[in-house]
Amino acid sequence: MSLKLKIPGEMDYINLKKYGFSDSFAQEAALYPGLFAARVSEQHRELYQVIGEQGELAASVSGKLAYTADGVLNFPAVGDWVMIDRMDESAGKAVIHHILQRKSVFTRKAAGAANAVQVVAANIDVVFICMSLNADFNLRRVERYLSIAWDSRAKPVVVLTKADLCHDLPRRLGEISTVSLGAEVIVCSCLEETGYQSIASYITPGQTIAFIGSSGVGKSTLINRLMGREVLATKEIRPDDDRGRHATTHRQLLLLPNGGIAIDTPGMRELQLYSGNLAKSFEDIEELAANCKFPDCTHLKEPGCAVKRAIEAGELAEKRLANYLKLQKEIGYEGLNFRRLEMEKINRMFGSKGEMKQAMRQVKKK
Repeated sequence: MSLKLKIPGEMDYINLKKYGFSDSFAQEAALYPGLFAARVSEQHRELYQVIGEQGELAASVSGKLAYTADGVLNFPAVGDWVMIDRMDESAGKAVIHHILQRKSVFTRKAAGAANAVQVVAANIDVVFICMSLNADFNLRRVERYLSIAWDSRAKPVVVLTKADLCHDLPRRLGEISTVSLGAEVIVCSCLEETGYQSIASYITPGQTIAFIGSSGVGKSTLINRLMGREVLATKEIRPDDDRGRHATTHRQLLLLPNGGIAIDTPGMRELQLYSGNLAKSFEDIEELAANCKFPDCTHLKEPGCAVKRAIEAGELAEKRLANYLKLQKEIGYEGLNFRRLEMEKINRMFGSKGEMKQAMRQVKKK
């Protein structure tokens, strides 16, 4: 299995390890003789761009992969390592036959679809949760992002952008510290040229980073700074409501000049949870709940509730508890054992097992 990537028009080869092709991926790829490793760099509906040994080429999934995939989670996404049948497009588009095992995956509930899940990106090492210090500042949204980030198995870092627009930075930092348990917080300002070195310190050769957040928070600006040139379009915030506008229209993978790989994602103002690690993102509430009088305490009206006592003592914000309970209900994890949890996931994606089989038959027919 070759570990080199050939850039069209050049004789030299680049080690694919620069794109994150680790030894574990190489060992798994060796199980598929006759196929070639490539990484998904862009996704446009059912068409993909992948980076293979001879550069970037278009690709689509094989009929067998589409038939055996038991849901959207088992289709390729940006950041995935896949096995393709060719290294160039001289005989047409490449065909993706296998997806190598993911070391991390960032998912969300697809917008406008009650039971659908969307893979935002895969094989991320560090996810930068970006939020600007203007009208976009929202602690509840950060709690959502952190719940998904911890669940993805990537390391989350909170990035507060546009610090030059904030009139009371110490107060904002105090507020963010109440919800960012276990995650570092970085403050950035494009006008004052601060914070970028802290972000760059997380980037090492072969490591993949991703930037997520609402539209207009400065994700593309951060990536342009790391790239050392303007490779992504940027847009100013709207003056009438202090909100951002979409600059990125699709997820894409970029090789950084000083090592590492960056994934840019479109702005996500509405982020619905498909799954999340609430035990990690709300670790303070989980620790308090362990001291409640009743093991199944809902933290609403039960006597001896340690969580309610903390709120009354000013040690925990009531809005944080309310969001914790809201996200718990949204994910639907309360009281579910393993079998019921798996069934719940199937119902979210297809409505039922019967509808799941029907969807698979339709894919096969297509």
